[in-house]
Amino acid sequence: MIKIINTNLKFVLIASLVMLCFSCKDKESKTSELVVTPNSKTEVLAPKTKLSKNFRDYWYNGEAEITSYKLEQERYGEIREGQAVLVFVTEDFLPEKQVKADNYSDSNTPILKMNATKNFVTGIYPYSIMQSTFYPVANNQHALKISASVQEWCGHVYTQLNNRDDFEVVTHSYFQGEADSTFNLEKSWTENELWIKLRIDPKSLPVGEIDIIPSLEYIRLNHDELKSYKAFTSLENGSYTISYEDLDRVLKINFNPNFPYDILGWEETSTSSSDASEEVLTTKATKLKTLKSDYWNKKSVSDIKIRETLKLQ
Repeated sequence: MIKIINTNLKFVLIASLVMLCFSCKDKESKTSELVVTPNSKTEVLAPKTKLSKNFRDYWYNGEAEITSYKLEQERYGEIREGQAVLVFVTEDFLPEKQVKADNYSDSNTPILKMNATKNFVTGIYPYSIMQSTFYPVANNQHALKISASVQEWCGHVYTQLNNRDDFEVVTHSYFQGEADSTFNLEKSWTENELWIKLRIDPKSLPVGEIDIIPSLEYIRLNHDELKSYKAFTSLENGSYTISYEDLDRVLKINFNPNFPYDILGWEETSTSSSDASEEVLTTKATKLKTLKSDYWNKKSVSDIKIRETLKLQ
């Protein structure tokens, strides 16, 4: 009788352990279904976006997408003519070092990178601006890295944001009040990443009232505090709008509502202060030309003609 009880007890214990194991697995699987929580120190991953055949054929053919734009840039209370270029390309990214991988590995993170450049002249001296954003094609977390640099004859400034436990930020500037700094930010949406999220799936863009860190370019040009600001976002057929009430700034991105959701241009309206007055001015970018190219192999003198195709000076 005792042996029978012991045998039954063992069976109950084993069954309980099996149920506990399955219970733990169920909890783990549910965790992966949680969505990204902006403003949370611990970033919870949403389910990965399923990449379509069109996406893979377009973005994984060994070429980058290059688009040139006619630029009307507000600076110092006036509109300056210039040029802008958006370069989108897929890469393998090292999640720990947070740089482009030299070689393929299963441990790498596939990303869609956006390099955004602007060139314009203010009076006698030129401006050159570049932002780089590295965003996972899984479309389920914040950008892994964002950097921005601004060069002009007075000097140059640089900002880099790395997505780790927090957003880790490093800034360098020739201005005394800014100089060099290192600090952390709580995670939230970043304006830079939303441009790439749009290219992967516009319907995945956040809408409504949310916290957003404005583009690093905007922060540096306007000497505003690098932090998240309350914003209201809206998505219509072919446009995405971000309104920052505290910054008195509205950004509208116009795009093709059909794949590959190419960006047709943008408008950025804000209040500009000059020596004479304060007025509302709008920066505009209008698409000129798009081409797909392995541009990193186009570095001979004869390749300069490709710039003519892009209508770049």
